[in-house]
Amino acid sequence: MAKKKKSAHYSGIGGQAVLEGVMMKNKDDYAVAIRKADGEIDVEVDVFRGLFPESRITKIPFLRGIFNFIDSLRLGMKCINHSAQFYEDGEAEETKLDKALDKISGGRGEKILMGFTTVLSIVLAVAIFILLPYYLSTLLNGFIRNDSLLAIIEGVIRIAIFLLYIVAISLMKDIHRLYQYHGAEHKCINCVEHGLPLTVENVLASSRQHKRCGTSFLFLVMIVSIFLHFIFVLVPGYWVRLFGRLLMVPIVSGVSFELIQWAGRTDSRLADILSKPGLAMQKLTTKEPTADMAEVAIAAVEA
Repeated sequence: MAKKKKSAHYSGIGGQAVLEGVMMKNKDDYAVAIRKADGEIDVEVDVFRGLFPESRITKIPFLRGIFNFIDSLRLGMKCINHSAQFYEDGEAEETKLDKALDKISGGRGEKILMGFTTVLSIVLAVAIFILLPYYLSTLLNGFIRNDSLLAIIEGVIRIAIFLLYIVAISLMKDIHRLYQYHGAEHKCINCVEHGLPLTVENVLASSRQHKRCGTSFLFLVMIVSIFLHFIFVLVPGYWVRLFGRLLMVPIVSGVSFELIQWAGRTDSRLADILSKPGLAMQKLTTKEPTADMAEVAIAAVEA
């Protein structure tokens, strides 16, 4: 059983839950399996190239985490849009905006919209989880004069906002099912990495927590930012500190990526300790899947 203390072997497989389905990826190859309304499983296999697939800069430690994060957002958005097509009410009519973008871009309107959505997502995430906590912490300047303590409070506020966000969206019915597919994705990868036959029974018996999960990565970003933002404790000026936090976003994501990759490849005591907070967070972002959800995850891995 995967729940027993048994060494796992790194598989290179990563994944993501989508609407009524699971995406699994290994290197450049990925597969999306969707449970259609008629009960059948639709599987699409394709190759995804990063922003700079041939560039050596994407292989440099700490820098590669930045490109990996952006590529993950791009692929994730693409797979979610693909899964949404199965559940649109009727044939979606092309809007005037779609036609205009296609005309201007030579038929690449959908890619432009997807790129815009990805950029907007990053901007909103930075505003909510980076800038807002800093602004709220500065409201305490009149009561707390210790800049180091304010930096810690800022980090606590950031984590609190993150937790509230996760709990709030988990109350939505569609998100709860998404979290179930997230659990199926983790269970399937754990089943593979523990060397068990890929059956529904073995998948369901496996753990729904995984060290390399995106939830763990985001939580690690919160923790790493607390430490790195101490650099600005002695820097005077509200706007200088604010702009400094924006400049630190790529650095924080790069450091967090290296930490989570290291933790996912080793069974050392230190890695286990480092992973515990993120694994605890996954209890909120993953739910126990049903047998048919496990079948979908298996189909994605096998494809």
